[in-house]
Amino acid sequence: MKANNAKAFIRVWKVMELCHQLLCQEKQVTQRELFYKLICDSPDYFTSQHQINNTIQDVVSLLRCSRRSLGIMASIRGAIIGRLLLQEPGQEILDCSGLGTSGYAITGDLNLLNKLVFHSDARYIIVVEKDAIFQRLAEDQIFNYIPSILITAKGYPDLATRFFLHRLSKTFPNLPIFALVDWNPAGLAILCTYKFGSIRMGLEAFKYACNVKWLGLRGADLSLIPEDSLAELKPRDLLIAKSLMSSEMMLQDMYREELALMMERDRRAEIEALYCHGYDFLGKYIAKKIVQGDYT
Repeated sequence: MKANNAKAFIRVWKVMELCHQLLCQEKQVTQRELFYKLICDSPDYFTSQHQINNTIQDVVSLLRCSRRSLGIMASIRGAIIGRLLLQEPGQEILDCSGLGTSGYAITGDLNLLNKLVFHSDARYIIVVEKDAIFQRLAEDQIFNYIPSILITAKGYPDLATRFFLHRLSKTFPNLPIFALVDWNPAGLAILCTYKFGSIRMGLEAFKYACNVKWLGLRGADLSLIPEDSLAELKPRDLLIAKSLMSSEMMLQDMYREELALMMERDRRAEIEALYCHGYDFLGKYIAKKIVQGDYT
């Protein structure tokens, strides 16, 4: 009976109408493209990207379907490099070990990602939180002495990167998956998104979850980092930590202990802090942790 509730109801129908048009035309769009179309066609009902995202989630829950079945694809953010041969339909085989430091851009078209053919002689999959670290490891060609596939979403994982990682895990079920993230609440939240899924995704929340092991950074690694390289927690860190502590996903005691240590010491550490030992130290650090089984 309230105006705002009525508008939210109409937004659902507006999104479904546009998705129906997309499917009839056999087209796909990103959520951002959908936003600009809707504020053009229905400015009285849509004023922000946040409204679009929430309405899409409502439609997904109402119809009990995936975004890609509605013609909505993820934006392009993720990248992959290393010992992986992949082939798109009707295309030549692509060697991901020879693509330069930027790697292979993971398309937001989940239908295309689902058709990729994989071949690999890797022994590990390494998920890297940050693009800068991904490019450092790519430049060092770490995958040549640690036979691995590197993947990054350049921050919080988007749906396409999670889908790609999930496909890799199903294609190569014996390859362990390790995560390299900053030692702060945001880094742990990123790890948890890969491992448990994203609550914000509704019905799709756990669909692409993978058994990811936490390689680093962890509290035990702080001895490798100068005290001056540690920073105080930011207000945003505290909000993320509070959210993680109240989440049902945080069932592992080790994760809670690490989070509690961050809060107790009021400190955060970035992966780059390991560069105090030289730019080539990061590869040695990863190799040592894997060989010693120092992950959780």
